[in-house]
Amino acid sequence: MSLAALFFVFIYVGSFTIGGGLVALTFMQQEIVGRGLLTLEEFFSMVGVSESTPGPIGINMATYIGYRLHGIVGGFVATLGTVLPSLVVIMVIARFFGRFTERPAVRAVFYGLRAGTTGMIAVAGWQVLSIAVCTIPRFKETCKVLDLFSWPAVCLFVVSLVTGIRTQWHPLVFVTVGALFGIFFL
Repeated sequence: MSLAALFFVFIYVGSFTIGGGLVALTFMQQEIVGRGLLTLEEFFSMVGVSESTPGPIGINMATYIGYRLHGIVGGFVATLGTVLPSLVVIMVIARFFGRFTERPAVRAVFYGLRAGTTGMIAVAGWQVLSIAVCTIPRFKETCKVLDLFSWPAVCLFVVSLVTGIRTQWHPLVFVTVGALFGIFFL
């Protein structure tokens, strides 16, 4: 993929990412993994690194993918492609938003966008979950359904989910525990 093609792929991703970086992951996966530039496992390893580093996950992923494909220049080009559409839209909205916010049609559009982006976030979450807890590469014709899962990873997921719902712990606690768990138990 050329730098120009990389730029336009990330312009596409940035243009249609409404709802944040987790929505961008779905588009990035379709474009990057779908074109065979990265494997699904490489992609989701990048997700883990991007979640663990400071900054928005969508921009971190764009930078990481661009860097992986074309070095520092590729990282810059992919990041610029991701950010540019949002920057233009924000400038336009800032100019005219006050005039339109109370109109029923505008409110309906935002209501629909919330529902649609929630679905996209759920898709991204499901994809990350399936890669994180499933052991499909170890799946053989003779194995049982229970062999499809990494049970230590499933247990960590359940404990993290319940703890995250019941407490207000900082996400860094979960990232650190997950990394340590992976080092020592997976």
